[in-house]
Amino acid sequence: MPVLVDTNVLLDLVTDDPDWADWSESKLNELSAQGLCVNPVIFTELCVGAERAGEVVELLDELRIELHELSLDALFLAAKAFQRYRQLSGSKRSSLPDFYIGAQALDQTMRVLTRDTQRFRTYFPEVDLICP
Repeated sequence: MPVLVDTNVLLDLVTDDPDWADWSESKLNELSAQGLCVNPVIFTELCVGAERAGEVVELLDELRIELHELSLDALFLAAKAFQRYRQLSGSKRSSLPDFYIGAQALDQTMRVLTRDTQRFRTYFPEVDLICP
């Protein structure tokens, strides 16, 4: 099963983050044999800093990362996680990207490579995280 790569790990490489780029690159290399993927939400987040969508496609191709769609079940799980977040006094009015990422990982039994673990551990404790 492929590993779902969170946006922050990819941005570490793109921005050559002085604290995290080496760790992120090392983990991507280590996990590449298992297969790496992103979903449309992660793709969208990567596009924020790009001039065109093709730049993101090129980055993903260079890193051998595939784009995996979100299933209807994953979308449902994301909605329920967001509903729980709101019940626990969450202030955001629209679903958060971590809910889509966590829901897809749970639905498709994927591990998540991330440095941002708080929401995953709170709303998707069953998901196996690869983190510092």
